[in-house]
Amino acid sequence: MNAAAKLLAASALATVALTVAASGPLLAQDAVEEADDGPGAGMVLLRGKDGSSTPAIQLGTDMQVAVSGTIARVKVTQAFRNTSDRWVEASYLYPLPENGAVDSLRMVVGKRVIIGKIKTREDASATYDKAKEEGRAASLVEQQRPNLFTNKVANVGPGQTIVVEIEYQAPVRQVGGTYSLRLPLVAGPRYVPPHTLTSAKAVDDAVAVTSAPIARREAGKMLNPVSIGVSLAPGFTPTWVTSPYHKISVAGDGAVRRVSLATGPVAADRDFELSWKAAASEPSVGTFTQDLGGEKYLMATIVPPVTQALSVRPREMVFVIDNSGSMGGSSMDEAKASLEHALKTLRPQDHFNVIRFDDTMTKLFDSSVKATPDQVATAIRFARGLEAEGGTEMLPALQAALADAAAVGDASTVRQIIFLTDGDISNEAEMAKAIAADGGRSHVFPVGIGSAPNSYLMARMAGMGRGTYTNIGNAAEVTPKMSALLDSLRYPAVADLKVRTEGGAMALTPAMLPDLYAGQSLVLLGKGKAMPGKLVVTGRIGDRPWSSTVDLSAAVPSQAVAKLWARQKIDDVETARTLGDLDDEKADAQIEALGLAHSIVTARTSLVAEEEKRSRPDDQPLTREELPINLPAGWDWDELFGGEAAKAALASPAGAAAVGEAGAAVELPQTAANWWAPMRGGLGIALLGLIGLVVSRRRKVAR
Repeated sequence: MNAAAKLLAASALATVALTVAASGPLLAQDAVEEADDGPGAGMVLLRGKDGSSTPAIQLGTDMQVAVSGTIARVKVTQAFRNTSDRWVEASYLYPLPENGAVDSLRMVVGKRVIIGKIKTREDASATYDKAKEEGRAASLVEQQRPNLFTNKVANVGPGQTIVVEIEYQAPVRQVGGTYSLRLPLVAGPRYVPPHTLTSAKAVDDAVAVTSAPIARREAGKMLNPVSIGVSLAPGFTPTWVTSPYHKISVAGDGAVRRVSLATGPVAADRDFELSWKAAASEPSVGTFTQDLGGEKYLMATIVPPVTQALSVRPREMVFVIDNSGSMGGSSMDEAKASLEHALKTLRPQDHFNVIRFDDTMTKLFDSSVKATPDQVATAIRFARGLEAEGGTEMLPALQAALADAAAVGDASTVRQIIFLTDGDISNEAEMAKAIAADGGRSHVFPVGIGSAPNSYLMARMAGMGRGTYTNIGNAAEVTPKMSALLDSLRYPAVADLKVRTEGGAMALTPAMLPDLYAGQSLVLLGKGKAMPGKLVVTGRIGDRPWSSTVDLSAAVPSQAVAKLWARQKIDDVETARTLGDLDDEKADAQIEALGLAHSIVTARTSLVAEEEKRSRPDDQPLTREELPINLPAGWDWDELFGGEAAKAALASPAGAAAVGEAGAAVELPQTAANWWAPMRGGLGIALLGLIGLVVSRRRKVAR
């Protein structure tokens, strides 16, 4: 092993060892209790003196982030420590930014560093399975959604720690002069609508996004601790460096800041967000370029001016609010407060309606009504009376909002749908198709509620609906963020955007350009044989033409642009699939080709690392373990898992879920082949519908 590899191994182990150790009492267990050894089982739980149950594998995570200009490079180091006396295969479901490009995998076993390779999804899975069966250490990174990944590690020996290092890059978000980077740390439990379980493939997908056990919080214990460090070099002197959900320490001066968690490692139960601003007199770095394989790649950020309309057009605003069980706790309070705030901003010339949904749906009015004081007061009383309960059948509510029509058929009326939800569902593709079918008549503005919203769903809904998405992570953000969103909707959007280059041809993405609202930025990525001299963006603000020209001669070199271009190009392919312009076979082929060409993880490509020599003895069996994830902060355990229908589902012989004793993880189905064989028939699909009903209908009070 060369010096660089030795340094990597030593630093990775040293860094993450501190994070694993930070879990304290969680690692101090007294006995090993074996779970059922039947088909599909294999969860080994460690039981302490207090009766709590924790998995055999302890996970610690360290995230090191380097922000350069408007691009972030993130190194995620995960240490899998086997505290049992068994050989274990561990599987962990974790989130990443929906626009991130995962391109690197390293596995550290003792003093050995194994570099991962990108392969087709099937080939990578076969390579991993072969290594697992042969007793060799291996790791596999698979994408379940653009923001949801699975990391599997095979053949972790008793007392052994295997370190897996994943790297990705993502663009920094820029809104209204504020730059921000969001690092998802936990994925909320996904609701699987039973109607989507129509095939074995659909069942496999449902299990892939719901298979992680959910750990109930226990006082004094930290599950899945994470440490975070950020080197912030945005290309200007940053000011107002803040984090709304975590206490941070900021060191340094000038153009570089060093950010860390002020109190050390924290539980991975809420997303981490960092934001900063630039002094008004300092320009930001907005263009980057890369030469790779004889191609020129470009990334440019365009921020249109904020222009107030002389006369604001009447609006029809449809508010959709999620009151399903996953919204129980502080999320429901934040959603209701956000809705009430929005209702109070309606003007007499506006029309509006309110739709609430769990696994049922209620429209407050048959169709949109005029925003009179009495009607608004009725809507506020309706909002205040909502309680979190039931499943998350989101699609019917979206379809109802898209179909709603104002009582006054004025073609000049602007239709805007504000959708308040945590977004924790599995049928994101159906939501995007419903918006596409609307034909652009309505603009959709999702508001992600809570500590860990499904940002992929939010971005897809906003992209297809030519809107923007907003995250509200705590009660303190309701007023400022809802005010910012509603204020931006009072200004005319930059519409009918078109882009061209001068001095060289370049294929640009995204193919479907959005409308830009006040403070929003447009990130364009391009690929061509020659770098053009200028980028020209034209559009319309109200009734007036608008244009902006970007000089590309000052573009800053970056090694991240090509992969970000490929990641955005994959979004274009998915958009074409949603619009019906590409069938599944052609879309999958294009995604696979992009993943292989640019060495990034996609729905069709995975990263796999395998050790050459065998480590597990022939006579030692391998125990499989799905590592539990934290319940997102603010979620209510009893509301989520306490309903009568949920209890029935959890106790079903299908094994859709099982709740252990107090403090135990909720264990969802394992995927052993002999367990799945009888489940692939119609009966199996029907039983697995219970996955979607873990958060299911509870008794309704009269509305």
